[in-house]
Amino acid sequence: MKKPILIAFILMMNTVFAQTNRFVYQVTAKPNASDKNEVKTENAYLDISPEKSVFYSENRIKRDSVMQANFKSGGARGFNREQMEGLRTNINYTVEKNKADQKTFFKDRIGRDMYMYEEDRPINWKISSETRKIGEYKVQKAETDFGGRTWTAWFTTDLPYPDGPYKFNGLPGLIVKVEDDKGEYSFDLMKNYKIADLPALNQFGNTVKVKRADYTKQQKKFQEDPMAFMGQGGGGPQMRMGGGGNQNPADMRKRMEERIKEEAKRNSNPIELP
Repeated sequence: MKKPILIAFILMMNTVFAQTNRFVYQVTAKPNASDKNEVKTENAYLDISPEKSVFYSENRIKRDSVMQANFKSGGARGFNREQMEGLRTNINYTVEKNKADQKTFFKDRIGRDMYMYEEDRPINWKISSETRKIGEYKVQKAETDFGGRTWTAWFTTDLPYPDGPYKFNGLPGLIVKVEDDKGEYSFDLMKNYKIADLPALNQFGNTVKVKRADYTKQQKKFQEDPMAFMGQGGGGPQMRMGGGGNQNPADMRKRMEERIKEEAKRNSNPIELP
């Protein structure tokens, strides 16, 4: 009787992992170092397929959809600035985790191009015997130091995925909640459902593969001199968005530079600290 039970269990697990599951997290952040009372909240998706998982902003895919539709119907002039402003996100990055080689890749836009690096730091968890209930799940506590912060995670073996939001993974079940000890960043699982397949995320510009340290250097340079990264073409779709055809290029560049520097100030408390 044991063999049929084992076969049934294997078939059941194959069914679980043969589907793409979407886990929706509420991400709460205090990204402004000079104003810790400013709290940003938005949803993000962790899509898990048999081959890999992808973590990205819900607004990212909504913006992609709007941009694609507008380019088809009339190019950049067709953009509704108010609509796009409503889809702004603090999660401009994407995190991919490959199951076969256990590698994690971080992607983020700097200027015109997409920069990608392989995460080179392991996440070493200290699993506690402490348990509690979060929603419908019985969860267990784990702690780690990563990216300059101390994190507490609660994972559940009810969801058999050693994965979680952002770069977090490697626990014996899905992370239901993870937050840093300063209360500046938290990820909370809200719901999950099946999707047909991993969505194709739009990508403008080139993909530049770098080391993590080089990405950090380039990001700092971009904040100090953003226009140096835009090239002669004046930038990609994000620069052209909302602009009319008769605007002075020098004025457009100045406004873009001011906007990027202001954005850097608003995001002066990043999820990973130096």
